Amino acid sequence: MSKDDKTGDLLAFLDEDLREEYDKFRASAPGYDMMRKFVLDKQETRNRRRAMTPVARRRDVTREELEHTIRANADTSEHIAYAHTVLALCGFPYRRPPEGATEYKQTYGRNSLIVHAGHVLDAETGAMIKPGLPYGPKARLLMLHVCTEALRQNTNMIRLADSLSAFIRELGYEVSGGKNGTVGLFKEQMTRLAAANMSIGLFQEDRAHTIQTHPIKEFCVWLPQQAQRRVLWKSELTLEHEFFVSLKRFCLPVDIRVMRAFAHSARQIDIILWMDYRVKRLNKPRFLLTWPMLKEQFGADVAEMSKFRQTLRDDLKRIAEVFPKLPARLTDEGLLIERRPEGVFNLPKRNDLPRFGG
Repeated sequence: MSKDDKTGDLLAFLDEDLREEYDKFRASAPGYDMMRKFVLDKQETRNRRRAMTPVARRRDVTREELEHTIRANADTSEHIAYAHTVLALCGFPYRRPPEGATEYKQTYGRNSLIVHAGHVLDAETGAMIKPGLPYGPKARLLMLHVCTEALRQNTNMIRLADSLSAFIRELGYEVSGGKNGTVGLFKEQMTRLAAANMSIGLFQEDRAHTIQTHPIKEFCVWLPQQAQRRVLWKSELTLEHEFFVSLKRFCLPVDIRVMRAFAHSARQIDIILWMDYRVKRLNKPRFLLTWPMLKEQFGADVAEMSKFRQTLRDDLKRIAEVFPKLPARLTDEGLLIERRPEGVFNLPKRNDLPRFGG
């Protein structure tokens, strides 16, 4: 087959935009073979992703973005967000708690978190309500957003109007109103977070810290004059001073692109945050978390150990799709984590991160 025939077959195979990009080159032009391989690889990647679910496609795109960042040694500061260390290690419930549930407790080693459901003013009815405990991935992502905005702006008073909409878009969601729209779903979790009281127990070197806090001290919702504009849901909040101070001292940097890739799964978010924390602090070649310990940490919603084992295997398989060099593997005894250089989760070196005053 002549080169002209090969070119004709290739053009028929390509999407229109790639065909136009390729058609700028002539078969006899310098760099033809390189350009041909480039567009073929690009088309094959598109075809492969079209066969994926939206969630799997998001993971694949994120893996490619992170690999490109590492190869180019690119600055990642614009992608960095921050979680409170204890909230990263001890998360909220994975699923909607039973009606009337008012307390949730989780521990990790010597760190612990107890969340109590409190009250908040319903902006539409004017009544004090008890919205329940925060739960699921959206509560985690919202708390990440709040902590990040507070540290970036160096203030405990945060406006959530445009920043919240931008954050929802950044996570891959469309900003939509209505009962089942994304704004309503995030609004529900923000209301639950605004009402929550927390008891945080953590250790730093030789000191034990107990923090009794209502993290969101004040939550102000601006009511639009026109009901159809409620999707805007302009609001602002004030973090309690003690919580803000502890956030500065105990913040964990994360890559928001990674959180976006796993925005559908609270457990996978928790595993990544927990593993990131553990890898950075390993002072020995490896660390083993036994199956009973793993179930206590990540299996509160799974009754049977056999089912939890399969659930965790599936979760780690999904995480490894984004991080092929994940420094962890499951064994008969549990999860074995190996010490690796910083950079496994595509974060800047610790010395390159901003320092927040206590």
